[in-house]
Amino acid sequence: MTGDKGHGLRLRFAVLGPVRAWRGEESISLGSPQQRALLAALLLRGGRTATAPELVDGLWGEEPPAAAIAALRTYASRLRKAFGPDADTLISESGGYAVRIGLGAVDTDVVQQLATEAEKARHSGDRDRARELFNRALGLWDGEPLAGLAGPYVETQRARLRELHLSLLETRLELDLEVGHHAEAVSELTALTAAHPLRERLREMLMLALYRSGRQSEALAVYADTQRMLAEELGVDPCAELTELYQRILQADTELAVPIAVAPDTQTGVAPAFIRPAQLPATVADFTGRRSLVDDLSAQLGSGGGRVMAVSAVAGIGGVGKTTLAVHVAHAARQHFPDGQLYVDLQGSGPAPAEAEAVLGAFLRALGTPDAAIPDGLEERAALYRSTLDSRRVLVLLDNARDAAQVRPLLPGTEGCAAVVTSRIRMVDLESAHLVDLDVMSPDEALALFVRIVGAERVASERDAAMDVVAACGFLPLAIRIAASRLAARRTWTVSALAGKLSDERRRLDELRAGDLAVKATFELGYGQLEPQQARAFRLLGLADGPDISLEAAAAILDMDPLDAEDLIESLVDTSLLESAAPGRYRFHDLVRLFARACAERDEQPPAELGAAMSRLLDFYLATARQVYSVERPGDRLVAHLAPTEGGGLTFPSKDAALDWLFAEAECLLACAQQSTARGLLRRAVDLLLAAKDLAESGAHARRYEQAAAAIRDAAHAVDAPLAEARARTVLTYVHSVTGRFDQADVEAQHAMLLAVVADDPLVQGHAPIERGIVAFYETRFEDAESYLTQALHAFRADRNEPGEASALSNLARVYVDMGRVAAGVELAERALAIYRRMGVSLRLANGMYALGLALTRAQRLDEALAHLTQALAMFHESRQRLWEGMTHYRLAEAHLAGNEPARAAEHAEQSLALRGLGGEWRRGGFLTVLGKALDAMGQTDRARACWSEALSIYERLGSHEIDEVRRLLTPAAVA
Repeated sequence: MTGDKGHGLRLRFAVLGPVRAWRGEESISLGSPQQRALLAALLLRGGRTATAPELVDGLWGEEPPAAAIAALRTYASRLRKAFGPDADTLISESGGYAVRIGLGAVDTDVVQQLATEAEKARHSGDRDRARELFNRALGLWDGEPLAGLAGPYVETQRARLRELHLSLLETRLELDLEVGHHAEAVSELTALTAAHPLRERLREMLMLALYRSGRQSEALAVYADTQRMLAEELGVDPCAELTELYQRILQADTELAVPIAVAPDTQTGVAPAFIRPAQLPATVADFTGRRSLVDDLSAQLGSGGGRVMAVSAVAGIGGVGKTTLAVHVAHAARQHFPDGQLYVDLQGSGPAPAEAEAVLGAFLRALGTPDAAIPDGLEERAALYRSTLDSRRVLVLLDNARDAAQVRPLLPGTEGCAAVVTSRIRMVDLESAHLVDLDVMSPDEALALFVRIVGAERVASERDAAMDVVAACGFLPLAIRIAASRLAARRTWTVSALAGKLSDERRRLDELRAGDLAVKATFELGYGQLEPQQARAFRLLGLADGPDISLEAAAAILDMDPLDAEDLIESLVDTSLLESAAPGRYRFHDLVRLFARACAERDEQPPAELGAAMSRLLDFYLATARQVYSVERPGDRLVAHLAPTEGGGLTFPSKDAALDWLFAEAECLLACAQQSTARGLLRRAVDLLLAAKDLAESGAHARRYEQAAAAIRDAAHAVDAPLAEARARTVLTYVHSVTGRFDQADVEAQHAMLLAVVADDPLVQGHAPIERGIVAFYETRFEDAESYLTQALHAFRADRNEPGEASALSNLARVYVDMGRVAAGVELAERALAIYRRMGVSLRLANGMYALGLALTRAQRLDEALAHLTQALAMFHESRQRLWEGMTHYRLAEAHLAGNEPARAAEHAEQSLALRGLGGEWRRGGFLTVLGKALDAMGQTDRARACWSEALSIYERLGSHEIDEVRRLLTPAAVA
């Protein structure tokens, strides 16, 4: 930046808050309020000279002091002295003063520059860049503009700067809605409409954000509140734009649900109407044959792409080339689907087919829907998915489906779109689907594929032998590809040698005419060519469930150093029997995994090595999860009660690294825990779940976590293993409790407490009664809750488990508060927090802050409550505990409501709702209830009633005792 005569280059000024100045990084003292008011008046004139009368009038108004001119001179002199070597920045001329500084030296200049750049980015279609720039501009405000100053000029400028801030904020919020951040925008818009009730544009954006978040009734209620407020305050009706939006929401206009895309077209510079996913896997370069099928499927997609939703289902045995054909046809048909292509492997032939709900979440993200806007539940996601695809032309490739039931929720359902489905079964029950039965290749096609991979020169003189090879492969494309790849990689082999090997090793080929046996025969060829160490690795790695496996986990199974294991595993990748999913991660094709397991059962010597391999994997996960738990909860006695492990796990340089590992390995870790039940490794399996409790506490992977716990409970019960069963039931108590399934939680906790006595397990003796006490508390059985929590407190103290003791105290504090013993509750919460503080900053400290914040709220010590809850919120966020982030926003909403700050309360309640389903429907009911209370306090009674009505329907479905409170809120007397 430049300035007159080079002056002021080192000075920076701020007026979007307290008036401040810096020389470089050094703060400059600017003196009295009137002196700062003079500086502000000069800064906001942009270098123009202000005459002395103008300044007197601006600083003092109609009644200036007698010595006003002298005071001006004094202020100017003191400012020059404060500026030091830059004193001539403030100049005197024409009987007045001016500040001459470089462009961008005042924060208002920076705001203008950022806003201009943001508008250019928005005009060019780069909305993400525009949002970033607007946020940077808004971030320059530091509270009230010109804070602490008075005078006519200051008041005028303050109002202007407030309006500028609001205008920029409105524009940023418009961009939020354009790029699909509607769920996040609701919270901010709720607070802004409360602060600026007559600003209809804010109301319009709030209605649209609510509608796009699936909250149609609340969106309509906002209009009703607006209509009533405008009639009472101004005697007018809502503007035409607001009324039109109301009508469109009333009619469930699907176009409203589609945000504008985030990225500009590189050719035109104009943003497209939506994100265009391009997820198709690469087509194989040596695709061969299938001409009639390609033509048939292409014709179906070409015609359906313009008129109706076309579905083609390709069926056939494993390895017959269904995916290869479907991908090839999909690429050829891309021009018919300009709005994008979606792809997913549904893993239907494996033990754990993909859940349609999870697939829909991935598809919605690919189409531009932010995480916070994706609802919980299959039906809700499917509805949003179909709405998002409405009026688009998108091709969806659903690969490796289990059955029609898995596929139906994933079909677009609108004209112009199409779906191609591949499956090992014939989907006669998939309505209106064009069915294609894919058989093995013809001999000519099979030979052509073999020649393309091996090379014409090597095959030319051995055509008969080549035909023998493809015949031995059963003309199955996958088998041919593997055999040909083996030959291509071995330059010393002849085609006849390969044919001879197939002949020698395939005496059972007459049995391989149908089903997976043909695939098994082909895999047997590749397996038979492995070195002994490779073959052992192939067999043992196939034992592990889970979508893939990390190098470290694989090394544990193989009982090898990771570096040595990597060389061995990469050699398997070269044979095409194993795939490299990502650097350091590997996966089997599901059919190859089945074959590897069959080989393990048949060939592994001694057979006990199979159990030993899985035991090593379980040890690796348990030892590493123990490290993560210790990092998150230092000093917790749980780790002392976990089963010992023979192998060591990973160590981590930081808490973030530990959490990165845990969440990256979640699916594999939980699969290992559940799989271990079949081998009787129950104690370590349940201890793995205890050590990986973050996966349940965060709300992530909660369903998979629950499935593993239930499997361990049932297996332990079947073999009369009381310790493992008690721990599994304790885990299930927690899982049920956090999602509001209190009857189930109480049953599990009751069994766990009885089993803990039989097993003499101090861990469960503390944790089971504390979980049962929490359930009793939520069911308002306060005396039972106090009894159970006191029992837990004694058990933890007997075990010298200080974090457990603090947890019991925290929960007892909540019981005391709700029993009316508020002071005692606060004292218990403070004792719990003191224990956590003594043990060091950790996730547990956030729990303590949370508990004390609740107690202080009920004690009406609201400033302290807000401070503790705000600290807890930051800690939960750092530990990736999204469930407890949401709960803390909920408690902050309650605290702000108690402090008569309904707008702040509504903002936090919206943040808790934005977590979409974490904690289950019962907690969502609580979030809606407190949001309704905040809205009611803000005068938005129709929207409040919409929230309460939804909460009531939730509680009625669950049979929760909160029904009575919500019904009272919905009575006319309560609203009045």
